[in-house]
Amino acid sequence: MAFTSNPKSRTHFPRHSLTRTYPTHLCVLCVQQLTGSLLAVAFITSFGSSMLYGYNLAVVNSPAVYIKDFYNKTVLRRTGTGLSGETLTLMYSLTVSVFAIGGLLGSVIVGMLVSRFGRKGTVVNTTVLVFIAGSLMGFSRICGSPEMVIVGRFITGIHSGISLSVVPMYLGEIAPKNLRGFLGLVPSIFIGTGVFIAQILGLHELLGKEEHWPLFLSVMVVPTFIQLMLLPWFPESPRYLLIEKHNVHATITALKWYRRKCNIQAEIKEMQEEQSSLSSVEMLSVWKLLLDHSVRWQVLSVMVINVGMQLSGIDAIWFYTNDIFENAGIPAPEIPYTTAGTGIIEIVAGLIGCFSIERLGRRPLMIGGFTMMGICSAGITVALILQHEPFSELIQQKCVIRIEGFVFRFVPAGVPFLITAELFKQSHRPAAYIVGGSLNWLSNFTVGFVFPFLQMSAGSYCYLVFGSICFSVAIYVYLVIPETKNKTFMEISQMFSKKEAVVETHSLMHGDQLKLKKMNGYGGLEPASLEFDSSSSVP
Repeated sequence: MAFTSNPKSRTHFPRHSLTRTYPTHLCVLCVQQLTGSLLAVAFITSFGSSMLYGYNLAVVNSPAVYIKDFYNKTVLRRTGTGLSGETLTLMYSLTVSVFAIGGLLGSVIVGMLVSRFGRKGTVVNTTVLVFIAGSLMGFSRICGSPEMVIVGRFITGIHSGISLSVVPMYLGEIAPKNLRGFLGLVPSIFIGTGVFIAQILGLHELLGKEEHWPLFLSVMVVPTFIQLMLLPWFPESPRYLLIEKHNVHATITALKWYRRKCNIQAEIKEMQEEQSSLSSVEMLSVWKLLLDHSVRWQVLSVMVINVGMQLSGIDAIWFYTNDIFENAGIPAPEIPYTTAGTGIIEIVAGLIGCFSIERLGRRPLMIGGFTMMGICSAGITVALILQHEPFSELIQQKCVIRIEGFVFRFVPAGVPFLITAELFKQSHRPAAYIVGGSLNWLSNFTVGFVFPFLQMSAGSYCYLVFGSICFSVAIYVYLVIPETKNKTFMEISQMFSKKEAVVETHSLMHGDQLKLKKMNGYGGLEPASLEFDSSSSVP
């Protein structure tokens, strides 16, 4: 059989596979179909990885009193002196926020892992972290060791930090372009499901009793075990196999697995074009990514939306839901059930985002979601300020409605991770996930650790901080980020390349001559003398 080869790459394709033509409508029809394999992979990876992130966000909320009591009794037994109120708050805040420190570490090493083990391989190999963490937290009370709880939370954070990056990366690379948004937001549904399961299991009738809290913290090993049994049967990301491993036969096999029987020539050709553009570019480090002016708008956008998502205040609600409702004057017996209602609402929000993103696009979801969260933050502030006024019961109800409305409008929950996959090519994507993930987890840690003290010092006005951040992110998305719906990675790259044709009006203006810099895709800068176009603008 004759073969043709691309001299810039080491990948070889059968000539007939590259030259045979098919009716265009058949190829388009194939791309638009959602196969059982795609849906199965999205559900399995999200069930065993993304759901654990949501579960661990909310799992420490219900048993907070029991965990603090365990810490205090252990220290009293060891030293003969119990912990002061401030020290106990600090220790519990560390237990909550160390999860984010682990997540930061996981997001930093994810680039190395996905390059070495692949996308699916990373998901499978890192399940060992869940079993270690579950064992530590499950046996912590028997061993009388608060350190085991903290270390277990830290290791769980590492797994979540890896999963939050690699699962959207994996799903984004196996999905056809018209289903990338749908599959990319499936993890957000399972994140909400994880939060809801933690809230339900935390009820006193289930695992919300004092003797059950170690089991409550460690039950997360069950979905991970199911994932470990099923996911190895599915193929690796075709883009990873072709562009990074240069394995054409495995690529074709994977595409046939994830697509219906049809022409896959168009997808292979698009991958080849990306591979050719990267033939002289190695996988970028984080430092090189930050110094690469050709992707500065993409990097800045990833930074803004990841920080904005965490500093929107949603994690403060998940970490300290019971405390928030208690401060709002909700009766203690009603708090667990009110909290569970927020979990249901987030699942509904995730479903709405998942099924509407391909119709509405990424920009409307982000702009509308962040704007409405900002409005709800202002409403929560007003409701809390007026809670001691006449008609306090009505005010309490309004506060609950505002909080649940805030959760409901957290539709853009999974978009930052999806956008990170879409804005970058294969060579830049791992480093971009490191940058976005690191900022995401740093912000998560900041909220988890600082919120109790912010609430004590600023009181009801602390939510205005979150509201201003939400409005700022919505404005940035409106001004800077283009719509990426139904675009290939190459097309998205070219949209951002146009932003790099920057008119340097102050530093480059010399008399009547104006010099512009024109970006050559993802490559280096090519100096070019162009005439000024007044219609072009840069955010």
